[in-house]
Amino acid sequence: MKNNKIRWIGAGAVAALWAALTLFAWFGPHKDFSDAERRPLEQFPELTGDTLLSGDFMTDFESYTLDQFPLRDSFRTLKALFHNYVMQQKDNNGIYMAQGYAAEMEYPLEEGSVSHALQQFGKVYDKYLKDAGSTVICAVVPDKGYYLARENGYLELDYEKLFSMVRQGMPWATHVDLTGKLTLQDYYFTDTHWRQERLLPVAQLLSQSLGVKPPKAEDFTQTAVERPFYGVYHGQAALPMDAETLYLMENDTIRGCTVTGYDTMGRETVRKIYDEADLQAKDLYDIYLSGMEGLLVIDNPDAATDRELVIFRDSFGSSLAPLLLSDYSKVTLVDIRYISVDALSQFVDFHGQDVLFLYSTLVLNKNLI
Repeated sequence: MKNNKIRWIGAGAVAALWAALTLFAWFGPHKDFSDAERRPLEQFPELTGDTLLSGDFMTDFESYTLDQFPLRDSFRTLKALFHNYVMQQKDNNGIYMAQGYAAEMEYPLEEGSVSHALQQFGKVYDKYLKDAGSTVICAVVPDKGYYLARENGYLELDYEKLFSMVRQGMPWATHVDLTGKLTLQDYYFTDTHWRQERLLPVAQLLSQSLGVKPPKAEDFTQTAVERPFYGVYHGQAALPMDAETLYLMENDTIRGCTVTGYDTMGRETVRKIYDEADLQAKDLYDIYLSGMEGLLVIDNPDAATDRELVIFRDSFGSSLAPLLLSDYSKVTLVDIRYISVDALSQFVDFHGQDVLFLYSTLVLNKNLI
């Protein structure tokens, strides 16, 4: 009799928990965005006769309940801990941990993606640079797996083949090898990106290749951002990771510059290189030039020369560009993921500026260009 009572109590507790979770999922507060995963969450699907008959409602409802499940982030962490420490899996959601760093499993080499990017770069050259008299250089930013994967037993893409493809696909550019100027310590523990405060060797090498004065450490002061930084891998891996400190490299030149951004309608916004409003962004890395935009123009009234620089780049260029300013009166940053090559002539007058192509292996290998 006593055992039956215990079983009934247990069954009742399970039923009550199930009912509570169901009611919360249906009627509780819903989130629009997952800060941890950096993505929008599914919302309650449209309920109509057509969506019911087609099955779309139930398919979308399943995605909605998974995204809006109570304590979802806590359960994701428990699952990740179980797979990592109990099942001894080497990665979780494609993210692995090694030497305290979180990194994405970047494998294999997607040659079609790299080739497509090179076709786009060639289109830029043929349309705007071929007869402009520009000094054109190219540098590929290795992701942290270049320094982390092999020695820790993880699959890695064929970096040397990727670098070779870029050199052969851009014979009109001078290629600058960054791998010897970077180490694993130059990247964040929890994020894809490199640390601005450690990029002076890279900035110096690129400046020398462009024929301008290299920046020096004494030209800058480092300022720590008070808000803790959690990189993109912190949420994707769902594993406990400590917050990091993000630093800004500052000087009077950087403070005196203005940044003009252009949206898809051609409307302008004017701000600073490190804009205080970006301290509240979901991704704190957006403090560097306000995140990703198709076209930005930095005007430097304190430039040592009247030279100009155009950087074709991804998000790695956002933190590097402020270190290249001193000799340039104008620096234009272009991301052809967000603005078409054909539309560039509406915003940029190519007339012999120095040109830098700066893209990471992560972008080149993921068909993002």
